[in-house]
Amino acid sequence: MAAELSEHHRRLAQQKREAITTAATELFLERGYDGTSLARIAEAAGVSKSTLFKRFPTKAALFEAIVTESWQRDAGDTAAQPRTGDLRSGLTTIGHRYADLVGQPGMTALFRIVIAELPRFPELGRMQFELGKLPYFNSVRHYLESEHEAGNADVPDAVSAANQFLGMIANYVLWPRMLLIDWNPSASDIHDAVEQAVQTMLARYTTTRQPDLEPQR
Repeated sequence: MAAELSEHHRRLAQQKREAITTAATELFLERGYDGTSLARIAEAAGVSKSTLFKRFPTKAALFEAIVTESWQRDAGDTAAQPRTGDLRSGLTTIGHRYADLVGQPGMTALFRIVIAELPRFPELGRMQFELGKLPYFNSVRHYLESEHEAGNADVPDAVSAANQFLGMIANYVLWPRMLLIDWNPSASDIHDAVEQAVQTMLARYTTTRQPDLEPQR
């Protein structure tokens, strides 16, 4: 019984946390970071001010949580960290996971908030970069380095390679959304974009030990 109550309380706490971060994201977009108070966020989230202040004593702490949770949404999935040994499979896994990540509405909202508020609140940009984008980028770089060290790929500059790969995907999935409200590519189009990015990477970085370069069906 105690275990059931404990699990119930954990679920309630998580639901409140999600309600807070969702309300904060919407209000930051609507009113701006500076124009949104923690009290207004608590009201929109349907929680007491004491509940919000207990979890997030400042707006900076709340924004930090939004960034971290947005970029670590797939952290618990083992598929997000493929094993070395098959460059095609690893890149395909990373590519589709990244497309799903940056294609979510919350990620678009996060970038819009940061870009809009950057002149007045440069610390938001640093949070987005240091807590979100950089750790994710480094995970891809480490994967490419491990394939290179194992002799499964010829990647002398993993930083450039990771930039190329993630950039090809983001340039189709994320960045048009920043300018075009109606940009909504189909799942099939996104799949094709990721597969084309994988093919480009294989053509550039594969070794003779890798399988042929025909796309997976």
